[in-house]
Amino acid sequence: MPALKTKIMKPTLKTLTAGALVLAALEQVHAQYTPPPPPLPFQGFINEYFRAKDPYMNQWEFGGEIRERFEAREHIGIQGKAGSVDFRDHGVDADNEYLLTRIRLHVGYTDKWWSVYGEAQSSLETSDERAAYANVPAVTGTAKKIGYGPESDTIDLHQAYFTLGNHKEFPLSLKVGRQEMSYGDERLIGAFAWNNIGRSFDEAKLRWQNAWFSADFFTGMPVVPRDGQFDMPNSYDWLSGVYATSLKIPKTILEGYFLARNASREAINYYSDPQFPQPTARDIYTVGGRLKSKPGELGNWDYTVEGAYQFGDYAAAAGSKRLTQDAFMFIAQGGYTFANAWATPRLGAEFDYSSGDDNSADGTHGTFDNLFPTNHKFYGSMDMVSLQNIEDLGVNLTLKPTPRRSVAFMGNALWLADTHDAFYTVTGGTRPAPYAVNATTAKYNNFVGTEFTAVAGYAVTRFAQVEAGYGHFFVGDYIAQSLAAPAFGSRDADWVYVQSAIKF
Repeated sequence: MPALKTKIMKPTLKTLTAGALVLAALEQVHAQYTPPPPPLPFQGFINEYFRAKDPYMNQWEFGGEIRERFEAREHIGIQGKAGSVDFRDHGVDADNEYLLTRIRLHVGYTDKWWSVYGEAQSSLETSDERAAYANVPAVTGTAKKIGYGPESDTIDLHQAYFTLGNHKEFPLSLKVGRQEMSYGDERLIGAFAWNNIGRSFDEAKLRWQNAWFSADFFTGMPVVPRDGQFDMPNSYDWLSGVYATSLKIPKTILEGYFLARNASREAINYYSDPQFPQPTARDIYTVGGRLKSKPGELGNWDYTVEGAYQFGDYAAAAGSKRLTQDAFMFIAQGGYTFANAWATPRLGAEFDYSSGDDNSADGTHGTFDNLFPTNHKFYGSMDMVSLQNIEDLGVNLTLKPTPRRSVAFMGNALWLADTHDAFYTVTGGTRPAPYAVNATTAKYNNFVGTEFTAVAGYAVTRFAQVEAGYGHFFVGDYIAQSLAAPAFGSRDADWVYVQSAIKF
């Protein structure tokens, strides 16, 4: 029996290992911009020092990262400044330049059947004119803070979790504590790594993994960052669900999920998030699936198809009655890599659609809830929209001139799915007047505009990386018509950034 067990376990573990590698690779294949890999693997200076002296130190993990990013934004609304809205031509300042600094330090220990991990984080801002807690609408217990900025959280705990289990020995494991959550391409649940603070959850996650499929069962609450106070979760806003993955379909990865977001009426009056509006009352359930090609198994072609439907109920305001949720989203993207050409260019295209609400007073709410995404990876790198009431037609060209360099050129044409609904921001909030929905805006042309972005990255060493990007947004009819009525005038927006990241 021991010999038979060994024969069974070896192919099973081999399959699990191969599956894990495929899953890791898949999240890099179709991104509009993917940073170049380091020239050599890097374990961290502290790890390399101690592991060279003592092999038992392999169980320990020490390290961190310092990331600096300078951003300049022109004709993009400044949060908290009265009258400053996106694409406004004159009358109010809409230009902002600032420096973001993020420092992360972590320590972890892994034993055969358990592990622990902790990560502290310092998120700093310099010269940012945006206000933290812009208070639109006002939230009890918070005040507008100019000078701190929405991406400032001086010192806090980003992650702290405990795991129990060993998938090499047993298919079930448990992970409990403050942790990042990332599923699929992060369109619905992501770590939001681009952001200076990022996103984490106080979550409990049970994982079942075997040779046929893996499934995560989880429940918990999003952590709300608050500068000067210890970050706590919004205990009235819960995210639960199951996310399953199978690699058994030839050449394809299959994912299916059921997600539940349950927010009570108290959720909106919890301590305000400096970036994201706290939710109104809702019980929204999302059922969806995703098909994606495995790396290299369709020759030079690749594709992703994802769709989701939402049902349940939703309250538009703090005291309003709940409406029936009836919303959906659909995504299709594909590409071709010219493997034998210089810089191995990949030409890709995608179409993204998320439903809006027609305000027909029929008792239903048709706006898709974007949940907790990493929207920076999609719909344009300038971060002007979310996956709510939007149609996006995108094309992109990625190049790898050398193994340590990558370049991406991206174009996105955007329309509102329904002009009776709002022009939503990247954080899921509604833009203020003159973009507020009314009978006049409902008759506007639904073409929002076109964005062009170019991003380049270089892996300087195995522990240091730099990248830079430029974006220009050409305003469309909907924006021009919205700003013409109050005689603000419309103007294209520009965005530039330079970033460095050093791991240690």
